[in-house]
Amino acid sequence: MALPGNLRRQPANKGLVSHCTHHHIVVFLLTFFSYSLLHASRKTFSNVKVSISSQWTPFCMNSTTPELQPYELWNSSHLFPDPEEATLFLGTLDTIFLFSYAMGLFVSGIVGDRLNLRWVLSFGMCSSALVVFSFGTLTEWLHFYNKWFYCCLWVVNGLLQSTGWPCVVAVMGNWFGKAGRGFVFGLWSACASVGNILGAFLASCVLKYGYEYAFLVTASVQFAGGVIVFFGLLTSPKEVGLPELGADEDDRVEEDANRPLMGDDDADDDDRNYSIQATDTDDQPKAIGFFQACCLPGVVLYSLAYACLKMVNYSFFFWLPFYLSNNFGWKEAEADQLSIWYDVGGIIGGTIQGLISDVLQKRAPVLAISLLFAVGSLFGYSRSPNSKPINAVIMAITGFFIGGPSNMISSAISADLGRQDLVKGSSEALATVTGIVDGTGSIGAAVGQYLVSLIQENLGWMWVFYFFILMTSSTVLFISPLIVKEIKLLLHERHLRMLAE
Repeated sequence: MALPGNLRRQPANKGLVSHCTHHHIVVFLLTFFSYSLLHASRKTFSNVKVSISSQWTPFCMNSTTPELQPYELWNSSHLFPDPEEATLFLGTLDTIFLFSYAMGLFVSGIVGDRLNLRWVLSFGMCSSALVVFSFGTLTEWLHFYNKWFYCCLWVVNGLLQSTGWPCVVAVMGNWFGKAGRGFVFGLWSACASVGNILGAFLASCVLKYGYEYAFLVTASVQFAGGVIVFFGLLTSPKEVGLPELGADEDDRVEEDANRPLMGDDDADDDDRNYSIQATDTDDQPKAIGFFQACCLPGVVLYSLAYACLKMVNYSFFFWLPFYLSNNFGWKEAEADQLSIWYDVGGIIGGTIQGLISDVLQKRAPVLAISLLFAVGSLFGYSRSPNSKPINAVIMAITGFFIGGPSNMISSAISADLGRQDLVKGSSEALATVTGIVDGTGSIGAAVGQYLVSLIQENLGWMWVFYFFILMTSSTVLFISPLIVKEIKLLLHERHLRMLAE
């Protein structure tokens, strides 16, 4: 009788550690912080929504100091008659960004597959930094306010930011491969949450000087990071004369194709670019088509489930600082710093739940239990008192139970779906399936941001949380057939172990 999959992977992990060089560490850190900087620039926008809303509304509707500017100049920034309409437009910008980001995800892997990954990543980081600078800093310095200009900039920003995740995952895959996915990708998956924390910290430090300086700082750091990546990132071991990943590793993983492989991230596109590795082989199999991938077992169910869950996760990402400031009356800088605890909970949750699912060799039951607790934590957080310590604790718990499942679906489960027996031998199945799951999730998140602003404006924040609870419950509903199937497999395996003893 064959050993369990988790026991078979131990030698591969040991081999990974024994072959780790300083080049691996440099690649790990560069890819980690490059994507962290991309997320930091996104987080800046959510952290300064209150200040932007105040700038875009008449002075009689906010507490800013109009006497510092001539009336005509101040009046030129009035895009909206009241803060409610400004808030609705901010939600529209989030939706625009996520739609363009989702569309970009379907093509970014193809672009990275055909061009140098270092060039694509550096271009995406530097050009996105220039767009962020133009959106938040340049327009304020020039006192130029135009809704259509803001929308166009954010569409471009979404497309440029979509180049980041496929490229960094492909580079990590080239260096560490599939054998080390459980440990390395589990540790590396914190890059998005670290970026959120970094963005909140940078914005809160300079927000007192004006929201335009928050955009200036994060854009400058991101641009510098893109330059460092261009001159310092090695996309594969062969660039420094190290041996490439052996074919025996791929064979060992394929023997265990139906078993889940560990891979946490909030990120949207974990294994999108394993085709980068496949292009180096002499006999590359033909990729399956888009509709063929949609027909694979579990792809549609997990795609719909991820659309609901990412809608909730990204709503916290975009709206949490605004909610804390708007609902409790806390200062915007304090709200930015407090929102970090949601990401802290997500980092811990993604790691622990990923390890548990790796041990069980089943994902769906772990998802179901976490999401059920997420419903309770959402209900509790909606009734959090006006106390920062209590709010931070409940916020971290909520991040723990929402961030963990989101990471597993976007990465590890997408990898599992792309390695089914039906597509064994097709190296491009994984990228196609991951694109479907992550792209669908981003579209759901885009729709959600507009719905959040509508619900908040017409019904209030409590109904926003009811909406979150509904979407989280829908996630469980979509994967319920897979939950039942995997629980039956767990019981069957337990029965076999009892007979073998």
